[in-house]
Order: sequence, then C-alpha cells, then structure tokens
Amino acid sequence: MSNFMYFLADVSKIANDDYVGFTFFVGSMAMMAASAFFFLSLNQFDKKWRTSVLVSGLITFIAAVHYFYMRDYWDAVGESPTFFRYVDWVLTVPLMCVEFYLILKVAGAKQSLMWRLIFLSVVMLVTGYFGEAVFTDQAAFWGFVSGVAYFVIVYDIWLGKAKKLAEEAGGEVLKAHKILCWFVLVGWAIYPLGYMLGTDGWYDGIHALNIDMNVVYNIGDAVNKIGFGLVIYALAVKSSK
Repeated sequence: MSNFMYFLADVSKIANDDYVGFTFFVGSMAMMAASAFFFLSLNQFDKKWRTSVLVSGLITFIAAVHYFYMRDYWDAVGESPTFFRYVDWVLTVPLMCVEFYLILKVAGAKQSLMWRLIFLSVVMLVTGYFGEAVFTDQAAFWGFVSGVAYFVIVYDIWLGKAKKLAEEAGGEVLKAHKILCWFVLVGWAIYPLGYMLGTDGWYDGIHALNIDMNVVYNIGDAVNKIGFGLVIYALAVKSSK
C-alpha cells in the first residue's frame, strides 16, 4: 500500500505542461503493460516460439524498469537521464537483434549471425554514448561511427545473410522479417534525430525544430520495442496454428 501511495504522489508531481515528464510516465506504463501481455501469453505457443516471445517480454520489462528510473530522475533533476537511457539500450537493443536470429533458426541461422548483430549494436550504442555524454565536443565524429555500425546492421538484415535465410524460410517468417527490417530502417532512424537534438555539431540547425530529445527518444522506444514484440507475437500465433 505504501508503494502505491508513493506512486500516486509521484504522479501528482507531473505538471500539466510537463509533456516530457508525461511521455516518461506513459512510456513506463506502456512498457510494463506490454511485458505482462507477452509473459502471460507464453503458454499458448509452440515451444520453438516461446523463447522469441519471452525475449520480447524481457525487452519491454527492462525498458519499463529503466523508464521508472528515468521518470524519477527527470522529476528530481530536470535533466535528460542520458546514462540510464543508454544502460537501457545496451541491454534491450542487442536483445532486439537476437530476435532476428531466433525467428531465422528455422532456416538454419547460425549463432555467428546473432553475435555479429549484437556486436554491431553494442558498437553503435557505445559510440553514441561517447558522443552524447563523454566526448561532447566530438559529437559529429562519434555520431558518424555509430551511424556506420547502424547501417551495417541495416545491410545485414535487408541484403545480407539474414535476408537470404528469411527467403529460405518463407511464409510467415519472411513476412515477420520484412516488418522487423522496416522497424530497424524507419523506426530506429528516430534515434539519430534525438542524438542531433541533444548534441552540438554540424547539425545545429536541427535545434530550430524546438523539440525535446527526450520526447523523440520516448516515443521511439515505445513504438519500436512494443512494435517489435507484437510482430514476434503475431508470428508465434500464426505459426503455432
């Protein structure tokens, strides 16, 4: 009961015009709701798909926990919770890459594909953190390195080994793979926008948009992580039938 009362008190602190705090609140609740949905649905799937749905639940659960911390940090300090956000990403984004391997196992995907995608995602995130929080005077350089790693991931899933495996699997796996590829290409593209809004460099002109980077990140996280999981869920439902 005491935790619930603290939760209500914390919610009451959000000012009516604090749209950034509101997106943190909505993000935390949406992620937690998605986690409960994925975890409670596990028993309805064939065993070979349960791991994929479980990972989807873990992704949103980890994000929900971090969003509670980020929301409190924003409320207490009024600054962007960059450290907590990157800790969240370094745990959840590699898991999103693991999802490609899990759904492509039916076509003979090897663990080398999984580890390659994980490595590239970690490089993308670590270099992004360097540019946004450590070497801020070199944000353009670290953003470029992070972008290279991102585009290699895009190449691998759209044109490389992952695409060939998806075509070999065909059917619902191929459809799910294509949708996940669009999430990476379009959905993940929102993060470079947030990066540019939160750093100084040759892209200073983008600040004229007058958009808070946290709003961009929060919306992107909710759409990408929950959407990723729903695609996996739909694949598991159709394949289990």
